[in-house]
Amino acid sequence: MDRGDAERNAAQPAPATGGRLRSVAMVVLFDVAAPLIAYKLLQSAGMSTVTALVLSGIFPAVNVAIGAIRHRRLDVVGALVLTGIVAGSVLGLATHNARLVLMEGSVPTAIFGLGCLGSLRARHPLMFSFALEFAGPDTARGREMTSLWQYDGYRRVFRTITVVWGAGFLVEAALRVVIVAKTSTSTALAISRVTPFVFLGVLSAWTVAYGMRQKKKSERMGFVPGEMLEASEAQPPST
Repeated sequence: MDRGDAERNAAQPAPATGGRLRSVAMVVLFDVAAPLIAYKLLQSAGMSTVTALVLSGIFPAVNVAIGAIRHRRLDVVGALVLTGIVAGSVLGLATHNARLVLMEGSVPTAIFGLGCLGSLRARHPLMFSFALEFAGPDTARGREMTSLWQYDGYRRVFRTITVVWGAGFLVEAALRVVIVAKTSTSTALAISRVTPFVFLGVLSAWTVAYGMRQKKKSERMGFVPGEMLEASEAQPPST
């Protein structure tokens, strides 16, 4: 996945829309369609369930690599995704347990959720850091965000967003473990490929609504700190 592309040129509507569509297409192709199709074809060819799952996991890894090449760096989330894929593959091949392979998606999800909650004790919560990265620290918008950090209300907005995203990712990780444990391999694979985007959509929609509500609230109080809506852009980059 590469959801960061859609945010990088927010001031330029056409390129931003093109980047967003390209990111969605990459997600559908590499993270959803290709793994499911590959798994079915490999099983039909007589390959074992574990081997088919491991090989189908190559496509999401390729998407991470493409994102790293495009941005000339491997971000934290991309590294976590690769770690999960490698860990699940190694454990699955070593134990011949298909469920361990399917658990790979829960690893980066849980780590990111814990990272969000743990960052609340840091100077900047994780979601603020992501929003600032998308805006660009050296841009006018980025400098404004840094300046607004002095206000309690602004800090509270990002801390609340970070708590909600952290809790949401932990719930997703737990749900994926339950799905893998309670359903068939084919069903678990299909659901595990869709679940992240359901959670991402819900969390993103909530973030936008919350950011808009806080902006209106600040306006009613006579405090309009410029781009208060920056909070609605706080989404984790992924490759």
